[in-house]
Amino acid sequence: MEKPKIRSRIRQWLGGWYHRLNKYIYWNFGHVVFAEKQIQDRLSNCIFEHRTPLLRQLADTDMKLQHNKIHNLGIAIKSLNQLVVEPGQTLSYWRQIGEPTAAKGYLPGMVLQAGRVTAGVGGGLCQLSNLLFWLTIHTPLTITERWRHDYDVFPDCGRTQPFGSGATCDYPNVDLQITNNTGGRWQLVLKITDDHLVGEWRSDQPVGYRYRIVEKNHEIKSEFWGGYSRNNEIFRQVIDPTTGSVIKEEYITENHAVMMYNPLLGDRL
Repeated sequence: MEKPKIRSRIRQWLGGWYHRLNKYIYWNFGHVVFAEKQIQDRLSNCIFEHRTPLLRQLADTDMKLQHNKIHNLGIAIKSLNQLVVEPGQTLSYWRQIGEPTAAKGYLPGMVLQAGRVTAGVGGGLCQLSNLLFWLTIHTPLTITERWRHDYDVFPDCGRTQPFGSGATCDYPNVDLQITNNTGGRWQLVLKITDDHLVGEWRSDQPVGYRYRIVEKNHEIKSEFWGGYSRNNEIFRQVIDPTTGSVIKEEYITENHAVMMYNPLLGDRL
C-alpha cells in the first residue's frame, strides 16, 4: 500500500470543485432516476433492522462533538426517513440530504481529515452512511457507489461488525448510492432513540432468504514507508431461512486502510 499523499490546500480546493461540478451534472442531467418520495405509511415487510450506539467515549476527543453529531443526525434523517425506492430508482445519500451547512442548523461535529479527528459543520454523518451501507448489504438491493474509509482511526474495542463494513461520506463527491434492481418497492425507515441510531429496510414483498456478512483475508501489514495498513475482504452468505444452509456466497467489497494507532499496543479507548 502506498503512503497517503497530502495534497496542498489549493490542490484540494480545485479538485473538490472539479468533482463537485461533475456530481451536480450527474445528478441533474444523467440518466439515473433518483428516489425522492417519502410516504407516511410503512411498507408491510421489515427485511432487516440494525442499530448503532450514538455515544462512544474515545480518547482525546471532545464529547461535545458527539452530542452535536446527534443533533446533525436528527436533521439528516428527516430527508431520508420513509423514503421509497421504486423498481429502477436509485437512492443518492447526498442528493437526498443536501449539503450540511450551518444555515440549515447543522453544528460542528467530529470529522476525519487525513486520518486526524477534527471538527467540521455537519460532522458525524458518517454514522448514518455506515448504517445505511450495513443495512443494504443485508438486502437484495444493489450498492452502485460506495467509498471505503482510507484510515482506520480507532481500535476494535466494542466493535460488533467486521472491519470495513461501512461507507464514508463527504458532500457531494463521496456519495453512497443504492439502486433497486428488484421487482418490489423498498422503504428506508430511520429514527433516533435515547441511545441509538436505528434503521431498517422495509419492502412490499417478502424476501425468501437472509444474509450473513463474513470477513476474509484479514491482514495487518507493516508498510515500507514505516506505518501499518489494515486489509480485508467482505463477503455475504445467502442463507436458506428454513434449513440454515448457505445457498451461495457473494463478494461485497475489499478494504485497505492506513492504521492511525499502533496495532501492537492493544485496544485503547
